[in-house]
Amino acid sequence: MPSPSRGGTAAIRTLALVGPAAAGKTSLCEALLHASGAITTAGSVERGSTVSDHDPLERRMQHSLNTSVLHLEHGDTRIHLIDTPGAPDLLGQALPALEAVETAAIVVSAAAGLEPMALRMMEYAAARQLDRLVIVNKIDAATDLRALLADIQSALGRECLPVNLPADGGARVVDCFFNREGSSDFGSVEDAHRALVEQVVEVDGAFVERYLNEGDVDPGELHAPLEQALREGHLVPVCFVCARTGAGVAQLLDVIDRLLPNPTEGNPPQFLRGEGAAAVPVRAQPDPQQHVLAHVFKVAVDPYIGKLGIFRVHQGTVTRDSELYVGDGRKPFKVGHLFMLQGKEHVEVSSAVPGDICAIAKVDELHHDAVLHDAAEDDHIHLAPLAFPVPVHGLAIAPRRRGDEQRLWDVLAKLVDEDPCLRVQRDAATHETIVYGLGELHLRVLLERLREAYKLEVDTRPPRVAYRESVGAPAEGHHRHKKQTGGAGQFGEVSLRVEPLARGAGFEFVDQVKGGVIPTQFMPAVEKGVRQAMETGVIAGYPVTDVRVVVHDGKHHSVDSKEIAFVTAARKAFMAAVREARPVVLEPIVDVEITAPGSAMGEITGDLSSRRGQVNGTSHAAAGQIVVRGQAPLSEMISYQSRLNAMTSGQGRYTLSLSHYDTVPPSVQQALEGQWRTGEEE
Repeated sequence: MPSPSRGGTAAIRTLALVGPAAAGKTSLCEALLHASGAITTAGSVERGSTVSDHDPLERRMQHSLNTSVLHLEHGDTRIHLIDTPGAPDLLGQALPALEAVETAAIVVSAAAGLEPMALRMMEYAAARQLDRLVIVNKIDAATDLRALLADIQSALGRECLPVNLPADGGARVVDCFFNREGSSDFGSVEDAHRALVEQVVEVDGAFVERYLNEGDVDPGELHAPLEQALREGHLVPVCFVCARTGAGVAQLLDVIDRLLPNPTEGNPPQFLRGEGAAAVPVRAQPDPQQHVLAHVFKVAVDPYIGKLGIFRVHQGTVTRDSELYVGDGRKPFKVGHLFMLQGKEHVEVSSAVPGDICAIAKVDELHHDAVLHDAAEDDHIHLAPLAFPVPVHGLAIAPRRRGDEQRLWDVLAKLVDEDPCLRVQRDAATHETIVYGLGELHLRVLLERLREAYKLEVDTRPPRVAYRESVGAPAEGHHRHKKQTGGAGQFGEVSLRVEPLARGAGFEFVDQVKGGVIPTQFMPAVEKGVRQAMETGVIAGYPVTDVRVVVHDGKHHSVDSKEIAFVTAARKAFMAAVREARPVVLEPIVDVEITAPGSAMGEITGDLSSRRGQVNGTSHAAAGQIVVRGQAPLSEMISYQSRLNAMTSGQGRYTLSLSHYDTVPPSVQQALEGQWRTGEEE
C-alpha cells in the first residue's frame, strides 16, 4: 500500500503525457516507472507487456485506446502520470486528462517531427492554463534535432527552451538549467543555460537587476520566478529523452521533481458555482484540512468489476469511510475502498490529499465531470467545461440477434459514459439507432469492444438520410371507400385539397366541410387517414411535410359509415392529391465548419463545391490553420472524414449542424422514387 507522500501536497507532481500516436508516450511511461523502481522490468508495446496498455484490444492493435493512470515515487516526491491515446479520433479519452494535472507534457517523436496532434494538444493545454512541457522522444533516431527544436520554437513559440540537451549523438543528455558547463550536440551548454536564466528572470524585476549587475543568478534561487514563468506560459521547457535506450530518463525524472509545479504552485482549476451567466468562479484551495472538492475526469465500466470513477482531489482529504456527495445529489455514498491505479492494478490506499489521483469502484451515481464533495453548500459547483470536438461520423447499428435491442442500448449507454465524444441517438424518422463518433477508428474501437468485451454481435451500415416529401402546387384529391361483404358495410367519401406551406412550417389540417356531409364525429378519422399517408410517404417513401390539407366535401351513409372507412378514404384522397401537386423530395442541408491547414484550402473548397455545397466564408485560425464555413446536403457529407483526412494528411476536422430542408435535384428525386418503387414491388 503506498504511504502518504512524505512532503504532503507540496511533494506531489501531476503530469499528462499527450501528443500524437506513435510518439512513444506509453514506452516513456514504462521507462519512467522502471527508472523509479516502480516496476522491475520495462515492458514493450510490441510484446503487449506495458503497464499502460493493459486492455486486450490495445495489446492487439499496439496502440493506446484509453487513458491509463499510473504513479511512481522519485525520492520523496510522488508523481502521478496519465498516459493518453494520440489518435485524433480518441480525443474524448485524451482531453479529460488535462482536467486532472498541473502540467501537460506534449511528447514529440524525433523521428516523425512536429505533428498536428502536438500543436492541437498544446492549444488545448494553453486554453486550460496548464503548465506545459515538451518532451522530444526517440532522440536516437537519425534526425537533425537542432532543426526539430527550431520547428518547435517556430510553431509553439520562442518560449520553448531546452532545459537539457542531447550529447554524444543522443546517447545521453546534459542538464543546462542547473549546470552551465560542458558541451552538447547543440554546442555550448553555457549558451542554453544563459537563454533559460534570462527567460526566467524576465518575470521578476529584482532578479533582472541582479542578473544585469552580476551576469548570472544561481538557478537554485529561481524557484519562485520559474514557477511564475511556467504558470504564465512565459517558459515551456523542452526535454530530450529516448525511452528505448534510457537516455535522458533519469534527467526527466529530475526535471519533473525539481522544476515542475506541485498542486499549490500551478494555476488553480476553473471551478464555477451556478450555471450560465450567473455562474461565479470558485477557487479550490489545495489544503488537506479544508472540505473536500474532487473531480471525476474518467469513468471506466468493466463488464465484471462494474463502474470505476477516477478522480483528482483538488481540496480536502478523502479517506476510506468518507461520506461524499455526487454533484447535487441529496444522498451521500460511503467510500468503502480507495485506490491508486497502476494501469489495470488497483492499489488500495488509506487517504488522498490535494494533488492525488485516485479511484472509487461500484458507485452507480458517478459520471464523467462529476464533482465530489462533503459539504452541502458545494452541491452546485462544477468545473468549467472542456471544448470537446463534436462527434459527426455516424453509423447505424442494430443487434444481429433478435431480442438484444435493450441489451445493446444498455451497453452503448455504458460506453458513452466512458467517452464524452461518443453519442447515441434513436432517429425517429429513419427508425435507426445511430452511434456518432469522431471518425472511423473511434467507431471501429467501439464495435470491437461490443464484440470482445460484451459478446454482442451487431450489423452496421451508413445511416439513412432523413429525406422528406412535400408539394410544389395546390391540387385536389378525392376517394370513395365502399365495401359491402354482407351485413353492415363500409362507406366514406372524402374530397380535399393540398397546398404547399413555407419550408419548416410543418402541417396544417383545415375542416371546411359544410352541411354535415361528413359528420363531425368522423373528422378525426379523416385527419388520422391523412397523417397515416404523410408518415409513409407518397412518391418515395419519406414523411410528407410543409403542407396544408383542406377537407371541403364528402359523403357519408347513415348505416355503413365508420371510422375505418373515412381513414381509408382520406388516406387515398390525400395520396391522389399529392401526386397531382408537383410533389418534391426534400433533403437536409447542413452547416459545415471545417478546420484544416491553410495549404489545403483550395482543395477543400473545390471538394465542397463538388458535393453540391457552397462556401460562405473563410477565416484564419491559430498556427497556420484556416476555417472554412459553408453548407452542403447531408447525403454528400456521409463518411466525409475519410476524404478530409486524405486532403489534409489527417490534420482536418469538421462539424455539422442542421440548417434547413431544400428540394433535391431532379436526378436525385428520380433515383429515390425508383428505389422506393423497386422496394414496393419486392
